Parts: sequence; structure tokens; C-alpha cells
Amino acid sequence: MRIVAGKHKGKTLEAPNGRITRPTSDRARETIFNILAHGINGINGINGIKDIDGASLNDARVVDVFAGTGALGLEAISRGAKSCVFIETGRAAIATLKNNISTLGENDATTIISSPAERTPPPPGGPVDVAFLDAPYGKGLSQIALERLVLKGWFKPGSIAIVEVGKDEEFTPPAEFETIKEKTIGAAKTVFIKFA
Repeated sequence: MRIVAGKHKGKTLEAPNGRITRPTSDRARETIFNILAHGINGINGINGIKDIDGASLNDARVVDVFAGTGALGLEAISRGAKSCVFIETGRAAIATLKNNISTLGENDATTIISSPAERTPPPPGGPVDVAFLDAPYGKGLSQIALERLVLKGWFKPGSIAIVEVGKDEEFTPPAEFETIKEKTIGAAKTVFIKFA
């Protein structure tokens, strides 16, 4: 597993042993970030920026929920995000996440919150521009996490959330969100939603 683009392009990320953590594949991450960078149906790229090489998130503030290895948040930082908060509870995943952050030298740009999604605290430093949610499939955890993030002020008008669920899984975002795009990538369905 490697960083796909940006300042850390090609650097290897470690993954914990076992099947508990399911990192987003390099191919899926590349697709997700290309969509973010180049704009989709009403989203003209993050912060209005269309980036030619798909490498810039233009100083965006990011949260990576169910972070696991941190691949999504670290990819965002590599592509120009200003900061990322990682939310994760698994001890092995947190140890791996800390190693990946350290390997990339991004300790100053990152915060780790060890909290279940349903008890996530308010955001340190205010609302985010982009949220990634890649919960275990089939448990409805993304809906629960999104509701909690809304309640605690993690989003502002125009914030984008990218939610990965199983390709046959039902996903209904909270009423505060508008679904912008859905894309099936392998065994996953990725849903792009915008906070109104």
C-alpha cells in the first residue's frame, strides 16, 4: 500500500496483521481523490480548485473516521491538506497509524482521537472541509458516525463527506446532506455527499 500522489508519492504505508482492518486500495484512493480534485456534479473541486495532476487539496481540513491505517487522511495530506484528524478505536490500527504518520513526518499536521464513532467529541480547531468514512461494512456505522459528527459541529456548509460501504449495502445519509455522486469501485460503493 502506497501514497498515490503529492509530496509523499510512492511512500509505503504499513497495515496491521489480520483481517480486522481493511485498508482502502491504492486504486480506490486514486479514484476518490481524482473525483475530489476535478469536481463532480456541483462540486467544483475542494475549495473551488480544479487540479491538473490530482495532487492538491488546497489547505483543506480533513477528518478520517474509522481511520485504520490512515491511508485516506495521509493521502489527503500528501495532496496538500493542511491537517487531518484520525478517529479510530482499534489498538493495533492506532499503533500502525502512528507509525505511518511518523514515517511520513506528519506528526504536526495530525491528531488522533481514540473514540467510538457514536461518542466522537467536537472537532479540534473547528469544522472540516472533507470527511472520509470507511466503516466496517454492513453495520450501519457510517450513518451513526455522520449523525454524531453533525451534532458535534464537524461540518460547515459545503463540506464534503466520502462514505465507503459494501457495493450492495444500503446507505442513507442524514437529512443535512445531499448525495452528489455514487461510484462502485471493486467490492465497495463510494458515496459523495455535501453538507447543506
